[in-house]
Amino acid sequence: MTNPFIELQSKRHSEYDLNDQVSQSPTQLADLIKTAIKQSPTAFNNQSTRAVITFGKDSDAVWEITLAELKKVMSDDAAIEQTAAKIDAFKAGFGTVLFYTDTDVVKEMQAQFPSYADNFPDWAEQGLGGAQQAVWEALTTEGLGASLQHYNPLIDQQIAERFDIPDSWQLRAEMPFGNVGQKAAAKDSIDDDLRFKTFGI
Repeated sequence: MTNPFIELQSKRHSEYDLNDQVSQSPTQLADLIKTAIKQSPTAFNNQSTRAVITFGKDSDAVWEITLAELKKVMSDDAAIEQTAAKIDAFKAGFGTVLFYTDTDVVKEMQAQFPSYADNFPDWAEQGLGGAQQAVWEALTTEGLGASLQHYNPLIDQQIAERFDIPDSWQLRAEMPFGNVGQKAAAKDSIDDDLRFKTFGI
């Protein structure tokens, strides 16, 4: 059985060879990213996911901050050089999405629904993951590539100062995106028997 959504998912990979040669404008892509996040489901419709969408020098700043903070905790010159090359690859893209959870929303939901209070942090993460996949696949439909990075909490303070981030927003991931140069190889999947149980068929 063929399915357009599954076909789209099969085209989404972690792409690391990015460049800024895209046909879409920053405004078009920002609107696409915003819409993808708004259409993603969240528990109790809590809408706790937040995003900072950066282009040009603002996107570059994300990765300049990241490299500067990494250098503070790295002492091996060879490792720093290797890390710098990796960061430069992210910086070479067209933009970066910073994904956040608004912890004030989580606290409000916990107060409003105390019986479920312990679940809301997990549900916020689930909503965030759905938003990340939605953005990633929306970019894929535009012929663009992306990857999901996690340099938080190392960069949180400097990023917050650079982009005037509210105190209640907790950085959870960074997504560089752009045109794809050399496509990354598809990754293998573990055996279905280890992953799924199906009954009734």
